[in-house]
Amino acid sequence: MPRSNRPRRTAAGKAGFARAAKPGSKHGPAPELDLERARTGVARRESAPDGEWMVRLITAGRAEKTYICPGCSTAVPPGSAHLVVWSEDHLFGAAAGLAERRHWHSNCWTSRSYRYR
Repeated sequence: MPRSNRPRRTAAGKAGFARAAKPGSKHGPAPELDLERARTGVARRESAPDGEWMVRLITAGRAEKTYICPGCSTAVPPGSAHLVVWSEDHLFGAAAGLAERRHWHSNCWTSRSYRYR
């Protein structure tokens, strides 16, 4: 007699096990994962005495323009890894904070926090 707490079998096989999609099936092959996008696509939240900040890493391969770092007032050249920072608690809302985002050297951003200690 089967136990009532076991999952029931489906027509395709055992329940709970995902099978790889065959090329001719309706689901098709699984898309390849973009590791670079997965690592850099998410912004992290940082807190400081001057507010909440969203910080996103831009890798050297994705840096295509020249920006001026607000920390040291020098150029962030194309092809150098840096950070994009915007205010999460902007006075005029999150959209205004995102519109005023700035590109920082990683070292300038981390040394910026020592001013508040």
